Amino acid sequence: MTARTMLDKLWDGSEILRREDGASLMWVDRHLVHEGSHHAFAKITERGLTVAEPGLTYGVVDHYAPTAGGPGSPAIARMIETLERNAKAHGITCFGLDDPRQGIVHVIGPEQGLTLPGLMINCGDSHTSTHGAFGALAFGIGATEVAHVLATQTVWQKKPAAMRITVTGRLGPGVGAKDLALAWIARLGADGARGHAIEYAGATVQSLSMEARMTLCNLSIEGGARFGMIAPDDVTFDYLKGRPFAPSGDDWDRAVDAWSALPSDADARFSRDITIDAAEIAPIVTWGTSPEDALPVTATVPDPGRAPAEAAARIRAALDYMGLSPGQRISDIAIDQVFIGSCTNARIEDLRAAAAVLAGRRAKVPGLVSPGSRQVKAQAEAEGLDRIFTEAGLDWVGAGCSMCVAMNGDTVAPGKRCASTTNRNFRGRQGRDSRTHLMSPAMVAAAAVTGHLTDVRPLLEGRAAS
Repeated sequence: MTARTMLDKLWDGSEILRREDGASLMWVDRHLVHEGSHHAFAKITERGLTVAEPGLTYGVVDHYAPTAGGPGSPAIARMIETLERNAKAHGITCFGLDDPRQGIVHVIGPEQGLTLPGLMINCGDSHTSTHGAFGALAFGIGATEVAHVLATQTVWQKKPAAMRITVTGRLGPGVGAKDLALAWIARLGADGARGHAIEYAGATVQSLSMEARMTLCNLSIEGGARFGMIAPDDVTFDYLKGRPFAPSGDDWDRAVDAWSALPSDADARFSRDITIDAAEIAPIVTWGTSPEDALPVTATVPDPGRAPAEAAARIRAALDYMGLSPGQRISDIAIDQVFIGSCTNARIEDLRAAAAVLAGRRAKVPGLVSPGSRQVKAQAEAEGLDRIFTEAGLDWVGAGCSMCVAMNGDTVAPGKRCASTTNRNFRGRQGRDSRTHLMSPAMVAAAAVTGHLTDVRPLLEGRAAS
């Protein structure tokens, strides 16, 4: 038999049929919907349709979820109520504001064991790629496709090419999955993986925790990939065992046997192969308005005058929006506030990493810390992490997307600069005319205690960073 990649195995396992134009009709094992899915529900209602498989569809209140008190406006309340009403009407389980399991969709899916190796997972959210960390086929879909999945439990897709990013060596102190992701995106560009599905491989990736693997896969689309994946292994199985929706008993043993067959065959061929040395990666921050605008914190802001003509105009526009000067030291950039949260970096490991920096120190700027789920919040409070954040002067708030998308009232004011653990630094992403610098939770904590972008490594000396 021809050697197969993990992509081949996952695709074959979900494909129902293939048209002459190459598009495949795919069975969807898990469909996750949030407040933004109201258009799709309206569409199927207009056509007199119902949800085909309500037992495979799960509603999540996250984008508009208030993190302090109730909904901040009638419009926000209406978005939440609409999702909960649609879920009830169609018999869909909904992790709403009154549910102790509520949180960000890409946090609670794995947390609850809804995310499993081998499954096809869709959501009307671009960062659905997060679930690929478990060896799942997971990607975001548009509003029309959401309606199609609701009505048929299937979706049409064309199979992307397979790309492998192999990471060798050991990540240095203070360097984590967020730095690794920003490093490869900066190297290859925002379109560097366009048309491909990425499989992350190598000893460095295998040594990552599930939380770190989710961060890596979450950011795959910021480099143009359709989605990212990591082969399931013992780290995956240990994380999933005992989760509420995961198999149990004999079903668990059979599932692990099946999941163990998913990794790419040893001699499988990829259309692109990239190798990265982890030892060459330093703590990284973004300086511009795209995740590819990323550099080590020890570097200087790029000079458009020294860039190729095709890139100079874009760099100049980004610097103008960000209020930065060519040649300025990145570590001299002062910030106005910080945000720790989002589907990229709001899990317990992320909060521990930030707390390791903040413990016993005071923040020089205000900021929000929003855990990825109510269960993460409870665990963090049991460990005393919330006290570290509040004693440092930061606000410990509820679970939700919060300041990542600025839909729930948590925003960065016009012209203000935020050090953020989120996944996008687009213009206005965190609020109109806001300025966002992406980095790891530890780096955000370092920026908080110094008031400017800072190399976290000296601040970790003598401390145990998780």
